[in-house]
Amino acid sequence: MTPEPNPEFAAFIGIDWADAKHDICLQAAGSRQREFAVLSHRPDAIDEWAAALRQRFHGQAVAVCLEIARGPLVYALQKHDFFVLFPVNPATLAKYRQAFQPSHAKADPADAQIALEILLCHRDKLKALQPQSVGIRTLERLLEERREFVDEQTRITNRLTSALKEYFPLANAWFDEKASALFCDFLSHWPSLKQLQRARRTTLLTFFREHHCYQPRLIEERLAALQRAAPLTDDAAVIKPKALMVEGLVDQLRVTLKAIARFDAEIESVAPTLPDYALFQALPGAGPNLAPRLLVAFGERRERFASAADVQMFVGVAPVTESSGKQHWVHWRLQCPTFLRQTFVEWAAQTITRSFWAGAYYRQQRAKGCAHQAAVRALAFKWIRILFRCWQLRTPYDESAYLNALQRRGSPLLASLALPSPATH
Repeated sequence: MTPEPNPEFAAFIGIDWADAKHDICLQAAGSRQREFAVLSHRPDAIDEWAAALRQRFHGQAVAVCLEIARGPLVYALQKHDFFVLFPVNPATLAKYRQAFQPSHAKADPADAQIALEILLCHRDKLKALQPQSVGIRTLERLLEERREFVDEQTRITNRLTSALKEYFPLANAWFDEKASALFCDFLSHWPSLKQLQRARRTTLLTFFREHHCYQPRLIEERLAALQRAAPLTDDAAVIKPKALMVEGLVDQLRVTLKAIARFDAEIESVAPTLPDYALFQALPGAGPNLAPRLLVAFGERRERFASAADVQMFVGVAPVTESSGKQHWVHWRLQCPTFLRQTFVEWAAQTITRSFWAGAYYRQQRAKGCAHQAAVRALAFKWIRILFRCWQLRTPYDESAYLNALQRRGSPLLASLALPSPATH
């Protein structure tokens, strides 16, 4: 039986979105009749459809369920204030479909109807999309897009390393940091060992000096290694194509590094303007890179998370516990924002050497037999509880205050590791 629609909304809509068109299933409040339509993905078509709904339902709120929380359609619908969007995980919709269609049959209008049924039957389990301020959303997108360029940088440097291994391994040995102007300029000047060995000593010394390499011993070791170096191969059929490939990859890497620098400058400009930035800037090990990411992870709406456990589960740091009969097991949380999980894990690793109790806790976990990554995740799990409290109270983290609190509670961490008194730390 179709449930009675909640009178809070004038209508309920399920949308199956696509690139060129969107299938729509609509049910008005107080009606059992469902209407199906296809909406073209054009700004004017979406605006015209929204205007017709506003007029039809006299501007009253309309609930919309769709599979995405962000994207072109969401941005288009958010222009109209009477829409209340309820994003649903695509996996949820797929499982719901399979529950009633074991044949795995799929059709766009049917998916729109399934989205509508989820909205009508299970709205208490859905959260309405409530966008945060323009500043937070801008910073969030800047960080995510920057990460895309960082991933591209990693891909290019990996390809560079692989190519150099085949004909010019000396270049790999000389430079640990591949994502740098120094490495790019070096390969642009000397893309092969033969060309490098033709260079004069004074030319190489000038090159390193101009790139602020002031380590005479290291430079002399490199020059000595160059004199002893023997080519891995003399086959022109290998060297020439690989050298051209390296030059092309270097050009790509230069562009990527410039893009990352522009994003860094914009992030550095936007982040300090946000009210809660000071809470995260002062955290041990956060710095200019991780502080904005931690700020975005928590956001600015305090009602967004009811407890620290909600944050731990949302970002994927909390493991998943399953049990069936007499079996009981714990596993990695699969459905979570990967970038946010990386944020907390990367930051927790930075605190090991910058926070006394964090370093002690990490060593305690390792002593229990945990692998490095497991110990860091456990530390991130613990940090989130602390940060959540600071965030809720709008109080910056204080290492001494936390150590004092551990001492008052008689924490086993203090007792087992014999940490120094907080008063003298």
